[in-house]
Amino acid sequence: MAALGWLTPRRRSATARSVLAGEASAEAARKSSQEVEETSAPGEEPEFPVLGDDKAAAFFDLDNTVMQGASLFHFGRGLYKRKFFETRDLARFAWQQAWFRLAGIEDPEHMQEARDSALSIVQGHRVSELMSIGEEIYDEYMAERIWPGTRALAQAHLDAGQKVWLVTAAPVEIAGVIARRLGLTGALGTVAESVDGVYTGKLVGEPLHGPAKAEAVRALASAEGLDLSRCAAYSDSHNDIPMLSLVGHPYAINPDTKLRRHARNLDWRLRDYRTGRKAAKVGIPAAAGVGAVAGGTAAAIALHRRRR
Repeated sequence: MAALGWLTPRRRSATARSVLAGEASAEAARKSSQEVEETSAPGEEPEFPVLGDDKAAAFFDLDNTVMQGASLFHFGRGLYKRKFFETRDLARFAWQQAWFRLAGIEDPEHMQEARDSALSIVQGHRVSELMSIGEEIYDEYMAERIWPGTRALAQAHLDAGQKVWLVTAAPVEIAGVIARRLGLTGALGTVAESVDGVYTGKLVGEPLHGPAKAEAVRALASAEGLDLSRCAAYSDSHNDIPMLSLVGHPYAINPDTKLRRHARNLDWRLRDYRTGRKAAKVGIPAAAGVGAVAGGTAAAIALHRRRR
């Protein structure tokens, strides 16, 4: 990968692999966004975001912030449908998704397993093939799981003439598909190594998670000439506190318990778009969606118990 000459060397608290992952993601996001035509809708100037502030931008976490559930799980479902892997792999993805939806937190062990599984699945496939499939999977599994409230927040930034970026541990190619379909500027995501357009099964750095997200946002802001004190960031997870702490306008969206507590202590703004008491507690969509999730969760728990 080309050297990121636009970055100024400095001391960082994150690990070297987090820095590498963040910088690689920022470079990939900037390249992909160059082809996106930006538009802004006229309207009444809100107090925030500030209309016409070109030194400001917005950064949105994806899973459970913009989209209900884990994007990697939905992508896995689509790959399974296309015979990329076997039933036992899908069962493991289902258990990880059930944990994510019930607990409302990201489990590091599950994330590691999901990352390793995804890398092994895509190894040897062309990047262009996965991007094309990603478009189909978005329509099949993801489009109906976008939170309208969070989507409206992103649109408010776009209408103010600001750039809006997804920031996620999902593969940058898939994140880019989602961002494009939502009309956003682009996406920062985990960068998988490829040679001559073919995945090698390795990562550049590490997954874009926790401190790596903050490094990606910092790198992109430096490259774009943004003032982070005028930018906004949105997330549901306490793992994203490093990213949220970078900006002048942090928002806790559908927050987990730790993030809610942290946000209240620092007087950050909170938004919760989950419906119903139980949904607000554990992050499960209400109404008809609950039945489908409950059925899948019960099956996953039964499978886990049989294995114990």
